[in-house]
Amino acid sequence: MSEAMKILQDRIGVVADGNFGPNTARSIVKHYGLNRKRGAHLLGQAAHESGMFRLTRENLNYSGESMMRVWPTRFPTLESTVPYARNPEALANKVYSNRMGNGENEGALWVGRGFIQLTGKANYRSFASDMGLPDIMTDPDLVATEYAFESALWFFESNGLFEMADDGINDTVITSITKRVNGGTHGLDDRMQQTKKIHSWIAHVGA
Repeated sequence: MSEAMKILQDRIGVVADGNFGPNTARSIVKHYGLNRKRGAHLLGQAAHESGMFRLTRENLNYSGESMMRVWPTRFPTLESTVPYARNPEALANKVYSNRMGNGENEGALWVGRGFIQLTGKANYRSFASDMGLPDIMTDPDLVATEYAFESALWFFESNGLFEMADDGINDTVITSITKRVNGGTHGLDDRMQQTKKIHSWIAHVGA
């Protein structure tokens, strides 16, 4: 059950039980004026990124072995992972500081939040500015609660992903959008499954 999903459900006028299903999907698409393709791609990617809309804050509680797989150049040996293993704040500051608009030791403050894991101070600043939400810059956890879906919507809009979505619900388009969202193709099979399933749920929405 997701508190962020409850907030979204209340906003769109459906029973706020925190669970994502066909009725919620259809209501989201209708409320935000999305067509069927755009809604399916957005919700399919968000479903994967957030563990079916249950998780809205990046989990960096990694083992040393996991860090070596995810960041092989940063952590070439198990010994190099020791200060950061099972230490999310230290790991965030290691991998996110001095990039994406973050300063020194700011990585932990601007970790991924929301249904599509908005990450980095520069992205938070752009989202806050575009949406007229200055409080986000002093309370970034708002992206994990009040604006978990809006941040995902903004990410699709600002990166031209809705235009890509209009090309259809097929493996090629899903793969292309996945690369924009993920930077690679991690979890591609599940993203494809979720996108196609949600597309069938919202069948009454226009093409």
